[in-house]
Amino acid sequence: MAQQRVLPQSKETLLQSYNKRLKDDVKSIMDNFTEIIKTAKIEDETQVSRATQGEQDNYEMHVRAANIVRAGESLMKLVSDLKQFLILNDFPSVNEAINQRNQQLRSLQEECDKKLIALRDEISVDLYELEEEYYSSRYK
Repeated sequence: MAQQRVLPQSKETLLQSYNKRLKDDVKSIMDNFTEIIKTAKIEDETQVSRATQGEQDNYEMHVRAANIVRAGESLMKLVSDLKQFLILNDFPSVNEAINQRNQQLRSLQEECDKKLIALRDEISVDLYELEEEYYSSRYK
């Protein structure tokens, strides 16, 4: 995993778009949160009445909070997309898992083959002894 993999152009472009989405959504969250904090400060004198200013600030905070939620949902969708990308395009780890499973099955096969050979040998010896007993018996 320490080595850098060379990706096809389409995958590289897709990863760059994921990176851009990440930066844009995080920036949106930061900007909206900063603006909510600025809006929460009470200004001394303005040209509009305090009630009007309070309603405007309340509406702005709701809109900015909705923007933060939208950016958060977008980040969750990005995580889902990244997981899907990793599952579908991480061929080295999939190949490694297949190779490990093949190795496990081969060792299991070898173990079963050894047991079957040992069982065959035991049956062969027992059958030889039974045949000897039968053919040497007077009741044949």
